[in-house]
Amino acid sequence: MDRSKFLKDLVSTEVWDIIIIGGGASGLGAAVDSAQRGYKTLLLEKNDFAKGTSSRSTKLVHGGVRYLQNGDISLVIEALKERGIMKKNAPQMVKDMSFVIPFYDWWNGPFYGLGLKVYDMMAGKLGLGPSELLNKKETISLINNVKNEGLRGGVIYHDGQFDDSRMAISLARTASELGTTILNYVEVKQLIKENELISGVEVVERESNKKFTVKAKAVINATGVFSDQIMKMDQPDVKPMIRPSQGIHLVLEKEFLDGPHAIMIPHTSDGRVLFAVPWHNHVVLGTTDTPIDETLEEPKPIEEEIDFILANAGQYMTKKPKRKDVKSVFAGLRPLAANQESDSETKEISRHHKINVSTSGLISILGGKWTTYRKMAEDAINTASVVAGLKEVKCSTHKLKLLGFKENIDFNHPLHAYGSDADEISNIGTEKDNDSLSDKFYISRNLIIWSIKKEMAIHLDDVLARRTRCLFLDAQETKKIAPTVAKIMAEILNKNESWIENELSFTNKIIKNYII
Repeated sequence: MDRSKFLKDLVSTEVWDIIIIGGGASGLGAAVDSAQRGYKTLLLEKNDFAKGTSSRSTKLVHGGVRYLQNGDISLVIEALKERGIMKKNAPQMVKDMSFVIPFYDWWNGPFYGLGLKVYDMMAGKLGLGPSELLNKKETISLINNVKNEGLRGGVIYHDGQFDDSRMAISLARTASELGTTILNYVEVKQLIKENELISGVEVVERESNKKFTVKAKAVINATGVFSDQIMKMDQPDVKPMIRPSQGIHLVLEKEFLDGPHAIMIPHTSDGRVLFAVPWHNHVVLGTTDTPIDETLEEPKPIEEEIDFILANAGQYMTKKPKRKDVKSVFAGLRPLAANQESDSETKEISRHHKINVSTSGLISILGGKWTTYRKMAEDAINTASVVAGLKEVKCSTHKLKLLGFKENIDFNHPLHAYGSDADEISNIGTEKDNDSLSDKFYISRNLIIWSIKKEMAIHLDDVLARRTRCLFLDAQETKKIAPTVAKIMAEILNKNESWIENELSFTNKIIKNYII
């Protein structure tokens, strides 16, 4: 991705077919779909790609066992289909993850066993493996740290796991390869209308503070939890259509699971599902579901959320996690599509997406989940092509291999998510440039260079939080290596000491939110 070229495209292109606002899962997916159909496409992201919700998930590609429990059958079927498609098109990203549900009441075994057989049946040929009932001994052998007292057995089932922001960057690069002009740090300030119909956007390129007016036949609002803000640019009195909720995750050392299997806790103290999932040699615990009124770019965890996860996880683990064991905590906001007729709790609101078209032609993607990003994109571009009066072209992203596609991946390799690009990354500099700058996680000089030159990383937190996952794995260690990473970035970007100081100051403020 060549940002300087893309900025020239921004200025020189008279009219775009489709402009997409938002560089998260839904926006990037829409950019890939639009470009694949041959439409002249521009994507604009206010901050960095996947800066918000799309980098802060539970890292699962799944149908959603809890949605099955809630009776949301159509969403489960759709998500299971999309899970299979994602794995086929990006096998370097998506891996099979086995989940164990321990049970302590005799009736839980047949209850969950039957439910998960239905789950398997819904997946059909795209299933990742059959579910099975386990006895007590088998359950303990798979989850060494599971609480033994009162344990009757367990159920094992299979779902998918991925690295969310790495998937987002892969989508960005794929969209670029297909012809999309894609820009981070470009903020939409205003929608332009002609004859009361949206005809473009006014933007500010935040690195230079330059302003531009950009015309388009259709504009898609794919800004997730910030969708209402864009819709208010169109219609100031519009009723809010997003009901945001906050979910947090705690990251621990791998010893708290000590194995390749995840734990799914089906009933917590407030009825929500809790996961303990191995990820990048660590364990992710989550999540919470807290309704919020304010949508922040850097949401902060609430103390009650931290206590909730530690308390409920501790009931199922022999080695109970404490606050001192938490290496990082991250908070994300869910862009739930509000039910205008109901005041249901957020955990009961469907994760289905909606495509809304205003009277002036603004197309908004509302709700949804990472697993169904491709279907969300398909529906959005189908709608946009009609609004823009574009030549009808059928969606074909269900068979589009993402950039970096590679089968037979060793998921223990630190560069596995880069797939076919891994060798090129390793050969950028000397062999020593592949050495990790930390013994807590993998980040090398070559990886930093690649992030800047191929993935449009501009700022220090772009590299530490989203191109690599350092900040999400160990916040204190990230703070420790940040000066070294900043110096390498300054060298590559030709920046001075003042830039380094500013980047460290800004990034250290962000890091504070990840430390408890």
